[in-house]
Amino acid sequence: VQLQASGGGLVQGGGSLRLSCQASEDTLRTYNVGWFRQAPGNEREWVGNIGWRGGTYYAGSVKGRFTISRDNAKNTVYLQMNNLKPEDTAFYYCAADVSGYGGTNPEEYDYWGQGTKVTVSS
Repeated sequence: VQLQASGGGLVQGGGSLRLSCQASEDTLRTYNVGWFRQAPGNEREWVGNIGWRGGTYYAGSVKGRFTISRDNAKNTVYLQMNNLKPEDTAFYYCAADVSGYGGTNPEEYDYWGQGTKVTVSS
């Protein structure tokens, strides 16, 4: 499965962006999909994930501001980011977990998209 992440950009603090993660196959609908981010000099950080049944889980730092959703007809998972803060600046990655049990550990994910850069100005 190939994943294509898009939607990053430059936004002012308090603004919004929506990232997309499109898969090359419709099997994405059966996978757990996670979003991660990595800022320069930092380790890759789990942002949240959505199970194949639609259940969502979020890191405390983004809960209430970010929402993950999926459109199985489009083989796409979204990350809606509202009330963005400068500390949200990072490369954002989507990843698919075939087993369905993946959570916060990047090693639990089998397929990765390329990063899309999000920059939030103060």
